[in-house]
Amino acid sequence: MESNGTAGNDGLEGDADLQFLLVGGELVKIRSSSWKKNRFFKLQEDCKTFWHESHKTFRRNQTFSIDDIDSVRRGRQSEGLNKHTEPTVEEKCFSIIFKGRKKNLDLMAASGGEAKQWVNGLEKIISNMRNLSPQQKSEHWIINCMRKADKNGDDKMTLKEVKHFLRQINVEVDDTYAEEIFKKSDKSNSGTLEGSEIKDFYNLLTHREEVDVIFAKYAKTEGQMSVRDLQTFLLNEQREPATIEDAQKLIEKYELDEKAKQNKRMSKDGFLMYLHQEDGSILNPAHKHVYQDMHQPLNHYYISSSHNTYLMEDQLKGPSSTEAYIKALMKSCRCVELDCWDGANGEPVIFHGHTLTSKVIFRDVIKAIKDYAFKTSEYPVILSLENHCTLDQQKLMAHHLISILGDALVTKPLGNKMPTNFPSPEELKGKFLIKGKRLNKLEAFFNNNNTVEEDTVSEDDEAADCKENGQKAKPKKSKIKLAKQLSDIVIYCKSVHFNGFEHAKENQEFYEMSSLKESKAFNLAETSATAFTHHNMDKLSRIYPAGTRTDSSNYNPVPMWNVGCQIVALNFQTACKEMDLNQGRFLPNGFCGYILKPEFQRNLSSQFDPNALTNGPWLKRKTFHVMVISAQQLPKINKDKHKSIVDPLVRVEIHGVPGDIDSQETRHIDNNGFNPMWNQRFEFEIHVPELVMVRFVVEDYDSTSQNDHIGQYCLPLTSVQNGYRHIPLLTKRGDVITSAGLFVHLMLIDAQ
Repeated sequence: MESNGTAGNDGLEGDADLQFLLVGGELVKIRSSSWKKNRFFKLQEDCKTFWHESHKTFRRNQTFSIDDIDSVRRGRQSEGLNKHTEPTVEEKCFSIIFKGRKKNLDLMAASGGEAKQWVNGLEKIISNMRNLSPQQKSEHWIINCMRKADKNGDDKMTLKEVKHFLRQINVEVDDTYAEEIFKKSDKSNSGTLEGSEIKDFYNLLTHREEVDVIFAKYAKTEGQMSVRDLQTFLLNEQREPATIEDAQKLIEKYELDEKAKQNKRMSKDGFLMYLHQEDGSILNPAHKHVYQDMHQPLNHYYISSSHNTYLMEDQLKGPSSTEAYIKALMKSCRCVELDCWDGANGEPVIFHGHTLTSKVIFRDVIKAIKDYAFKTSEYPVILSLENHCTLDQQKLMAHHLISILGDALVTKPLGNKMPTNFPSPEELKGKFLIKGKRLNKLEAFFNNNNTVEEDTVSEDDEAADCKENGQKAKPKKSKIKLAKQLSDIVIYCKSVHFNGFEHAKENQEFYEMSSLKESKAFNLAETSATAFTHHNMDKLSRIYPAGTRTDSSNYNPVPMWNVGCQIVALNFQTACKEMDLNQGRFLPNGFCGYILKPEFQRNLSSQFDPNALTNGPWLKRKTFHVMVISAQQLPKINKDKHKSIVDPLVRVEIHGVPGDIDSQETRHIDNNGFNPMWNQRFEFEIHVPELVMVRFVVEDYDSTSQNDHIGQYCLPLTSVQNGYRHIPLLTKRGDVITSAGLFVHLMLIDAQ
């Protein structure tokens, strides 16, 4: 297995930065101002695992996988380094940010040059790992498991080691089957597998019967697919309007065998490659990039939005952090919330009022937002201010916003006359909008009566909720004084109290928006859905979770999107089904945080009501056929239970208007996470396809307790491709599980 020492690091052999990491070196690990200790770090030979010494008695050696790293940041860019080091060591510092909940690793090298080498080396390996093809990832994963199973490290595998290895990769095979593949592969009859025999073993093991069947049906040309064969497959099975040129391109793109490629043929390996890459994926490749019209008014889009963005965990005692803003923005969240209170030393702070959550300095949050807002998406970011500060600190807030965000902050209406509706995401690229209270109408900009210095305004709904704290008798609307400087930078998102749709229609300007608590919003969506949808055709609505959700759980965003609400704010820090739906909703259109609403939610003549499916352009009855065929390389859930192999089942969920809610699941398969086969068919009747989200969930069946979650994938029905498709699987936190996947056949057809 030596040849795979740098598996997947082709092009990096002999690279100076890579060699530097393989040798390793001392770094200072920083936990606090007083806890700074030297630790040795190095990259393991597999170029995939990092080792560092640990002084905890029970953990002499600690490792983490390159797969676990989310990103590497040069300089004092993490909260810890910012707090616990001096600006003078800026260039020696760097941080490793992990996926999920693992704490950042804050490190300091001996010199700026060394820090640069660590960061360059890490970034090269990470991007190399991410660019591997699924085939390579899968081999990589398997070879890695083999290395772990090769107990005595002699690069040979005995039958006993092979059985151990099969358990590692999540296959419970009976001894005779294991012996059978072992014997077939042990061509030299040496009693161990070595070199190419291991590769043969891998091939026998990963052989996919279900793909053989499909391939055989269309490979009509000497056991391979000609261009014409492939075109027939694309037309018949994949329901793609494919031309001969399209088929030819796929062969050039995916065929691995040079001879087949020259003959314009696709071999079975090439076909498998195609099924695993983006053309064979469930997500329409045309939707991976921004494909929607981005020139419509801002309120015509669903906008990915976060609630209490500063929290890393729960609402009562969790830590507040600039890190939480960075994580949300990197997930292309486009509306973040800032709860502002008076802080010590005259500097406003952000935290969850009246609770034990820790505080972060307002200025630091704005800096972090400025640095990370447009890394994943260039479309505008709305800063939703919940302001509890006194006048002096409000003036400082305005000062920080203006001085830190500079030209990127929208401080006056676009154009030189009073606007009558919103600018588009396209016009607002790279810009920040402030959502908050305003002392006067926007017209004041154009008619010079801008004289109000400061005045009282009623507190925003959510800010007032925060004070109520469950008292039954509603206190009078609390008033707060508002500084002119802060009021003046609220342009397109002025917060006003909601007094019903009729009142809003007559009195509310397009730029005046209300925030509604989930309970009130759900009630309105049930009782006056059409009015709610119409309200959202020219105004923005923001919905937020109830204050009683102290565990930061989330409500279901789908009913809110069904009535056209744009800013459906969720607790991004909480991994849950509701966040899966949110990630899925914003997955297409280049994952840019904006999705154009269906035409019937934008057109004023529309009488759409999600609860009563009357005839209209929204009603397009479809039948969605789903066949769950198989899964590949599902991860082990219980790493500790050495013997525990998963018993997987798949659930297909449909989320949409009330008439389009359904879910069906396969039987579970005992002891096979490696290549379980179900071949089960489901059928779903769909009425309003443009609002449907489809979610695939894989669980580990447990007869005695709740099933364990293995992975899931969610996307809008409008972005689903028909035919034989591969579905990647994501962890609870939304990261891709390398090499795991589902294989399905899908067909969305007009209902009879």
